[in-house]
Amino acid sequence: MRKTLYIIGLSVFVFSCTSQQNVKKNTYKPKNPVAQPKPAVKPQTPETPKPQITNDHGVEFFTTNIADATKNDNTASYGSIVSAKPIGYKVVKTYFPAIAQNFRQKYLILHYTALPDDKSITVLTQQSVSAHYLVNNTGDNEIYQLVDENKRSYHAGVSSWRSDKNLNDTSIGIEIVNTGYASDSTGKKIFAPFSDDQVKKVAALAKDIIIRYQIPATNVLAHSDIAPTRKQDPGPMFPWKKLYDQYQIGMWYDETSKQNFFNTAQSDFAVRYSDASFIFLIQTAFQKFGYGLELSGKWDDTTKKTIEAFQYHFRPQNYDGIMDAETWAILQSLNQKYPTK
Repeated sequence: MRKTLYIIGLSVFVFSCTSQQNVKKNTYKPKNPVAQPKPAVKPQTPETPKPQITNDHGVEFFTTNIADATKNDNTASYGSIVSAKPIGYKVVKTYFPAIAQNFRQKYLILHYTALPDDKSITVLTQQSVSAHYLVNNTGDNEIYQLVDENKRSYHAGVSSWRSDKNLNDTSIGIEIVNTGYASDSTGKKIFAPFSDDQVKKVAALAKDIIIRYQIPATNVLAHSDIAPTRKQDPGPMFPWKKLYDQYQIGMWYDETSKQNFFNTAQSDFAVRYSDASFIFLIQTAFQKFGYGLELSGKWDDTTKKTIEAFQYHFRPQNYDGIMDAETWAILQSLNQKYPTK
C-alpha cells in the first residue's frame, strides 16, 4: 500500500514539473516595438512681405501692385487710400491690401465739345455735364483736369458697349475742344478738323491712362460708339488710325484681312442687300462687335445711325450711314481681330 502511494505521488510530481517546464517554454515574449516613422513636416513658405503703405503728412498711399496682372487684378492706387472712420473703433491695415481687386476705370471715351475754348470750360465746370479732362485748342502744353479719376464724371450719359451699360460708372472721359459739325445744303454733316497740337495732347494723355488702368484696345471708344443714336463725337475728322499707327492706341483693322472679306462682300451686296436674313446677319455682327443694336432685320433708323457711327470711327472717307461692301468687310475684319471674350 505504501509502495502504491509512493508511486502515485512521484507521478504527480513529475507531471507537475513537466507542465511548468512546458509553460516556461511557451511563455510569450513580446517583440521589441518597431519605431513608426514620423510624418514629414513640410516647411512653411514664408509669406512674401507686402510693400509698406506710404504715409505723407497723415495721408496714406499704396502705389505697388502685388496682384496678378494677367487677370487684370491690380492693387496699386493712383491717389490716397480712402478709409472709413467709425466712431469708437479703429480701422487698421494689418492685412491690406487684398490681391483680388481691379480698377473701376475700364473704358476711355473720347468726345468733342462742339464749343470754343472759353465756353467749353464754362459748360464742363459749371453745368450738369463734365469730363475728367479737357484738351484745349490754344497751342500751349496744358491739359485741364476737371474731375478726379476716382470719381464719376457726367460725360457718357445713356450708353452701352458689349455687356456694359451706363459707362459713366466705369470710364474716364476726355473732351476735346472742337466746334463739331454743320450741315450743308444737302444735309450732309461737315465736321471741323482737330489741330496737330490737340492730337498730340490726346495721344499722350490717353496713353498714360491706358497704361495705368490696363485698358484694352476694345475699350478705347468714341462717344458715338457707345451712344450711336444720340451722338456723333468726336466725328470722322478725329484721326483714329493715326493714334493706332503711331501711338498703339485703340483698334484698327488689318488691310489684308479686310481685302479678303471684301471680295465676298461685293457679291453679297449685289444679290442680298434687301434680304432680311442678310440684314439680320449684319446687325448681329455689329452687336457682336460691341454696339447696342436691336436685331430687326430692316435697314431702320437705328441701324442707319449705328452704321454712321461705325463709319465715323473706322471708315471716315464715307460716313453716309449706308451699309456697303467695304463697311461690311471692315466690320468682319474687326470682329475677327478683336473677338468677344
